[in-house]
Amino acid sequence: MSLHLPRPAVSRLGIKLFVVILGVNVAISALVFLGVSRSLDRGFLEYLDTTQAARAETLAEGLGEEWANRGDWQWLRVSPSAWQRLVRQQLWPGAGRPPQGIERRLGDPKDFVLHDAEGLPVIGLPPDDEEEAATLRWLPILHEGERVGTLGYRPPEQLMARMDRIFLSRQQRNLAIIVASLGVASLLLAGGLSWWLGRRTRSMALATRRLTEGDYSIRLPERGQDELSRLSRDFNVLAATLEASREARSRWVSDIAHELRTPLAVLRGEIEAMQDGIRRLDLENLHSLSQEVGQLERLVADLRLLSQSDAGALEVQLAPMDLAESLLSRLEEAGGWLADNGITLETEVREGARIRGDLQRLRQLWNNLLDNTCAYTHAPGRLRVTLDASPQGIRVRWEDSAPGVPEGELDRLTERLYRVEGSRNRASGGSGLGLSIAAALVKAHGGEMHATPSPLGGLCWTLTFPPLADERFREETP
Repeated sequence: MSLHLPRPAVSRLGIKLFVVILGVNVAISALVFLGVSRSLDRGFLEYLDTTQAARAETLAEGLGEEWANRGDWQWLRVSPSAWQRLVRQQLWPGAGRPPQGIERRLGDPKDFVLHDAEGLPVIGLPPDDEEEAATLRWLPILHEGERVGTLGYRPPEQLMARMDRIFLSRQQRNLAIIVASLGVASLLLAGGLSWWLGRRTRSMALATRRLTEGDYSIRLPERGQDELSRLSRDFNVLAATLEASREARSRWVSDIAHELRTPLAVLRGEIEAMQDGIRRLDLENLHSLSQEVGQLERLVADLRLLSQSDAGALEVQLAPMDLAESLLSRLEEAGGWLADNGITLETEVREGARIRGDLQRLRQLWNNLLDNTCAYTHAPGRLRVTLDASPQGIRVRWEDSAPGVPEGELDRLTERLYRVEGSRNRASGGSGLGLSIAAALVKAHGGEMHATPSPLGGLCWTLTFPPLADERFREETP
């Protein structure tokens, strides 16, 4: 069952994420705005100051050369237009007309002042205008090391007071637009991301709450390949596992009650028959009662063993031993039993397969496999047991003849009290716990057990055990 979210629910995580993302982006945008504005303001003024100083020096050198050619500044006093041509020629040599905009504003002849060697004005301010003169910057005009005049120029702070402010204000306005756009984008991003993440985490929180309340049918939608999608898949696997576990537990309790009810009903019926005088109280009838009690004892012992295995408390005394010797010894003892059931035994067991095992538990394992083969294999039948060893593990293959088991049922054969419908069912006897116990015993030895169809027509059980760590297997050479 998929999870459907209520519309009005609000995710606290989404709100927190929204506030954090929006706050961080606004703070970053504000810092960028202040930093860029400050850097642009200072850098632009420094650029203007450097440019104006370089042009003033160029003009001072040119004026020194002109004084050397003419010997005085009188020609500039009588012809102010000559001053404009001189400035233009010195600052933009070879140009047809001066540049426009800021370049022209930095080289305007009106922004330069020329005084002679005695400090008398040639071009520009009168000598008594001390306040205005104090704001200018002055450069000496030299000829052969002798000062022949002084050149004054206005600093960029005065010269470009209006123009640079307009330029800076425009840049700051553009920057403000960019920062505002980033803020709007951050708002949309934070809102969308917080809504998306909040919705998904809210669904997970709701699903987890329902899961803790026992609703194992809950499932989360799986979309995408990100971490949240993988978390949703893991959650669904957990929910499916818990659901299967609850169903298995319910079925397990029901099956146990059924298995106990059968021998108890038989016992009660026979005892009541003896009490009513229908059956005699003799050794034969007491033996029948004893068989039913024995069946109950075996069932209870099997259940206790499985519960110990589930709790990790199964008593297994592991010690170095030869698995091949244990297997061959039990198969030789069971030769007559197999023959009585019309089953022919074939073995191919390699000696020297050493593991850490419990001799009694392994004997119980072989007994359960033999019980299963004798109970379900039709006579005349065949049982083929092979054992081979390698550094990767020791493998035992237990193959019997018909009847077989449908492939869809193979994985469920080791489930407790599970019986296959058809040829291998309860009609052949058994409580349905033998294979579960066998799988638990193999697991207790650190091994694995799984079923596949047998080439003989029945089942093939493959048991894999880890070898001793210090064992070295070598291929036999003829």
